[in-house]
Amino acid sequence: MSIESIIEQHIETAKKMQMLSSMIENICKVCFDAVRKGKKIFLAGNGGSAADAQHIAAEFVGRFTTERRALPALALTTDTSVLTSVSNDYGFENIFSRQLEAFAQEGDIFIAISTSGTSKNIIRAVEIAKIKKVKTIGFLGKSGGMLKDMVDMPLIIPSDDTARIQEMHILVGHIICAYVDKKINDE
Repeated sequence: MSIESIIEQHIETAKKMQMLSSMIENICKVCFDAVRKGKKIFLAGNGGSAADAQHIAAEFVGRFTTERRALPALALTTDTSVLTSVSNDYGFENIFSRQLEAFAQEGDIFIAISTSGTSKNIIRAVEIAKIKKVKTIGFLGKSGGMLKDMVDMPLIIPSDDTARIQEMHILVGHIICAYVDKKINDE
């Protein structure tokens, strides 16, 4: 596969994202409403999606493009002591759900990132988020897997290619950050 063909695939997938504009805008509004009310945004994923969760959380806590107050966002993928102890004692499928059980409160947001929509630890986290009355957003791909029917707001990237899906997930994360930055600065 050539460099040019990879770039072309990226562009084609990004163009398809336009049909998801209204869903992305709704997700932006939900995230802004939550942080405006002092609620938290939790994010989790595996592998590259874990890195995306950390990236997006960092943009909220630090800043994206403009100066503003720090916003409460937390990637559930970063505390190695929690991840290893929970995995050892309760199983890998509970590494995120235990954290949501401990920290999430009604009205918070959980962004579940899974290119396949079938990650057991993300599915379990969504189940706990529902119990805790946390709004769930799925950054998904391919068919959306089981998660598409579990989350409140499933955003399914129109691709079967994991790399293209992850590229679009970070694009959507940046769009949310830009939207929230602007709205907070407009207040």
